[in-house]
Amino acid sequence: MPTAIAVTGDDLVLAPLEAQTPSAAVFQAPGGQSLNEALAGAQALVERCGHVVVLYPASLPEAHRRRLQTIRSVVADGRIALLKVDLPPLALAVLARQLRQISVFDLGPGVVGSAARLFPHYLYAGALLNSVARLDHVPVGLKAHAKSWLPGSQFGVLASPAPQLIRIGADGAALPGPKFGTYMTVAQGKAGADWVTGELASAWGVQTVHQAALPEESARWWGTDRLVEFVAGIGDASVLAQLVFSVRRQACRWCGLELIGDRCVFCAAPLTPHANHSAPGGVVTAEAGRQGQSSE
Repeated sequence: MPTAIAVTGDDLVLAPLEAQTPSAAVFQAPGGQSLNEALAGAQALVERCGHVVVLYPASLPEAHRRRLQTIRSVVADGRIALLKVDLPPLALAVLARQLRQISVFDLGPGVVGSAARLFPHYLYAGALLNSVARLDHVPVGLKAHAKSWLPGSQFGVLASPAPQLIRIGADGAALPGPKFGTYMTVAQGKAGADWVTGELASAWGVQTVHQAALPEESARWWGTDRLVEFVAGIGDASVLAQLVFSVRRQACRWCGLELIGDRCVFCAAPLTPHANHSAPGGVVTAEAGRQGQSSE
């Protein structure tokens, strides 16, 4: 069975782009599921798939995070990887879908999990906003703050791979886009999506546009519900797999799983005893490995 990919909300499970792509499991918040139900579900998932990679947002409430740690400690500490993702909500959902896509290839669970550090470098995640007055995740200058109060103002914002902000309609203003073929996923809030699906998609040479429901956390993350969230990334599973296969793979010295990068996502052991304990680029980090059992 493919390595299972899990997220922390139903709204982070995107429709597959290919028929063979498996769905994602959902590790619900404590209020939505009892601990016994969560443990039983996780145990069944591990028995069926062997290993589980759980992506959760950096903004996840502490109670939900403790629930994940408890599940990992009680069920199978070495078979569940908890990966904190510092990306906008829709980008996290796209990243989870990309991991689901490569899970069907001949890649071990350590490599599939490690790809969560690689793929964000190729995700162009942003939003069309009617106001940036409450935007905290991307630097906003004083002029942009002032203009956000003007009626009819709109802003194009890029959060990943590098922050960028432009005012729509300003002379010469454009968001830098990918130099490779991408699929674009668009989630519409209380704003028109024409600029995103038309002008931006055309300028970026997007191959196809897919619609998705706006994640519940998006309005809080972007500081307004008058937005259209978008993510452009590699959408072809074979291209994603080729990208992973092109990276050197090595065995984890602690648990033996094959991995890419400098740290195992399952046991958190560095590739070498003297490796830096922080994840490269600060994009995705694993929780500290081999912790004692957490209590909820």
